[in-house]
Amino acid sequence: MTDEITVVVVDDHPLFRQGVTDSLSLEPDIQVVGQAENGQKGLDLLRKFRPQVAVVDVNLPDMNGQVLTLRAGSEKLPTRIILLTAYDDHGQRIYGIRAGAYAYSSKEIQPEALARMVRIVASGWYVVGEQVFDANELAAWLQSQAPGLQETDSRLDEPPYQLLSEREMEVLKCIASGLSNKEIALALGISHQTVKNHVTSILHKLRVDDRTQAVLYALRYGWVRIK
Repeated sequence: MTDEITVVVVDDHPLFRQGVTDSLSLEPDIQVVGQAENGQKGLDLLRKFRPQVAVVDVNLPDMNGQVLTLRAGSEKLPTRIILLTAYDDHGQRIYGIRAGAYAYSSKEIQPEALARMVRIVASGWYVVGEQVFDANELAAWLQSQAPGLQETDSRLDEPPYQLLSEREMEVLKCIASGLSNKEIALALGISHQTVKNHVTSILHKLRVDDRTQAVLYALRYGWVRIK
């Protein structure tokens, strides 16, 4: 069928990824053209297949879903991204949408609801939870959320909206693993001073005072994992 909606599924849990793939493949108007277990491979699939929609887990082991969304947008890929998360959080929703996602939902979504979301997003609409928006309505919704955010999340309403760079994410993951600056420098093949500069930038962007707060913040939004 020439009018099938092409989809890529990106999730590091094989059972969940295959379940999403199988449920969407049952839909006569949806074709899953690829699946990946991490963000980098997912981005590679978006470049290769240029699908209409990608269903992407927020909490991926390398490049998280929000960074993948930013990268896809910066490369002007045509794919519209649906972010799924096991840890639904109001602030995280805003991060995801501002990163460029067309939809954001809990992983508890039912298969038929996910298929419906894929169709809505492929048609150019935005979905947050149960709400469907056009571009203007989404902008108004984002603006309306600022008063309801906790004080610690007030940064979400302040331009410019800054996510960490890929290198900063690598450094933050090393911090979350308990590495010192010297160990991070060795692991990433960069100088000790460069690591210090990245740490300073991370703390500034996240508006936290120390490394522990940075890790807690990143854990909250699913940017890193502690194994």
